[in-house]
Amino acid sequence: METGFGIEEIQRLLPHRYPFLLIDRVLECVPGERILALKNVTVNEPFFPGHFPGRPVMPGVMMVEAMAQATALLAFRTRPQAVGSIFYFVGMDKVRFRRPVGPGDQVRIEARILRAVRGIWRFAVEARVGEEVVAEGELMATAETERA
Repeated sequence: METGFGIEEIQRLLPHRYPFLLIDRVLECVPGERILALKNVTVNEPFFPGHFPGRPVMPGVMMVEAMAQATALLAFRTRPQAVGSIFYFVGMDKVRFRRPVGPGDQVRIEARILRAVRGIWRFAVEARVGEEVVAEGELMATAETERA
């Protein structure tokens, strides 16, 4: 098992930057298997003033994007030769949101590789706040180096 890593390594692997970089730390990573990442949700997130005034809720699409970024980190650790390419999110299945996420929540995102066939990766993803599942589903992606 590989130990976790911080924002410097995340920024080396992902092209995303503020305000769209949604992973703060990787707690655990087992290349070829799984990753456990962390998103600290703060009141300063750029989407909160409009979603929703007086009741800030992290948009579901931002939760999916955070989960997708975790899958990209896992893929790049699994196939280091792909680092430097863009990992494109290409689909989602069975995505469900179980409860709202807001300021002060610490979201732990786990992604597991289900399969990688002909350049298309499929992951099972789950996001939790504490012990409570807040979102889950399956995401698909491909690295530009694997597209043919």
